Amino acid sequence: MFKYILISTAFVLTIVLSGCSENSAQAQGQRPLQSIDVAQVLIKPVQNWHTYTTRIESPEEVALMPRVSGVINEIAFKEGDTVNEGDLLFQLDNRPFAAVVSSLEAQVMSAKAALEQAKSEAKRAIRLAERKAISTEQVESRESTLRQREAQVAALNAQLEAAMLDLEFTSIRAPINGVISRANITKGNNIIAGQSVLTTIVSNQRMYAYFDIDERTWNEAFNDVTAESKQKVVMQKVGQKEFAYTGHINFIDNRINPSTGTLRVRAVFEDVDHQLRTGSFARIKVAANAINEKIIVPARAIGTDLENNFILVVGADNVLQYRLVEVGERYGKLRAITSGLTEGDVIAVNGPARVGPGMPINPNAVTIDSEGIAFTLESIDTTHLIAKY
Repeated sequence: MFKYILISTAFVLTIVLSGCSENSAQAQGQRPLQSIDVAQVLIKPVQNWHTYTTRIESPEEVALMPRVSGVINEIAFKEGDTVNEGDLLFQLDNRPFAAVVSSLEAQVMSAKAALEQAKSEAKRAIRLAERKAISTEQVESRESTLRQREAQVAALNAQLEAAMLDLEFTSIRAPINGVISRANITKGNNIIAGQSVLTTIVSNQRMYAYFDIDERTWNEAFNDVTAESKQKVVMQKVGQKEFAYTGHINFIDNRINPSTGTLRVRAVFEDVDHQLRTGSFARIKVAANAINEKIIVPARAIGTDLENNFILVVGADNVLQYRLVEVGERYGKLRAITSGLTEGDVIAVNGPARVGPGMPINPNAVTIDSEGIAFTLESIDTTHLIAKY
């Protein structure tokens, strides 16, 4: 009897377990597919952007030194302010220079009086010589005295002009428009002509940025660029996310540097006021002239497999397929694909973050957002040209 009970119990357990297995398999087969955002790739006309580092330079920078030696009586500017050409900056004690001018003015007056007398005597000598009342030797002597007096007046006038210039130079004025630094030498100190650096001034209405382009890149992308063509560039300062400054190339050097194989190029940025400071580190982006149509995808759609880049493409029956690609230029949050995809391909826009090749999915169609992205020079909007490296 007991043996019969054990056999019956085993039979019932077998039926129950079999039913559970079938229910589990059936439930697994009916599991819903994962919903994944997918989008059709974009086709856009694009230009390749080349990025270079630079230091911002001012076109005009003056280390202000005095033309005459003396003692500083007054500092007439506020440190760090904008100054205009001709503004008074330093005033030296001008009394010694004024005294020299007064002395020379008196000497000039005396020399002019002597010159008038010499002219009168020379004219009288000529009249007397016509009546044979004076010798030729005396006439020549008086004419020689006249020429000496004329030379003396000319020499004194030159000395007076130099002294007046020295007196003028005691008022030290701004030679350019720009932003002035601090006063290196303060009131009451003696300064030496041509040696003492009083302060520095840098112009601030425009700034230069020099950078070097390698010979191969120049020949491939910029060979037809000249300074007159004003090739557009955009610039980003350290700490900024945006390329907020637009300028153009206004100088191209006349030779390739044989040591580095690079060509020196200069970009100019106008009307920048205090926004750009000389010596600042910056990045510059220059667009190549050639425009080509490229496939554009979100940068996050690209996965990395060892040394290869790949994208998951939606294939037949909504099954993801592994596709090797070659990656090109970055345009904001988007990336150009140079090979591996074709027009009309539909891709997983979020890449292999949650899915993998061979996985069936439930596709959720979305559109790749390219609004505000600069693909060509003509479409530059510096407020949206974001740098991500």
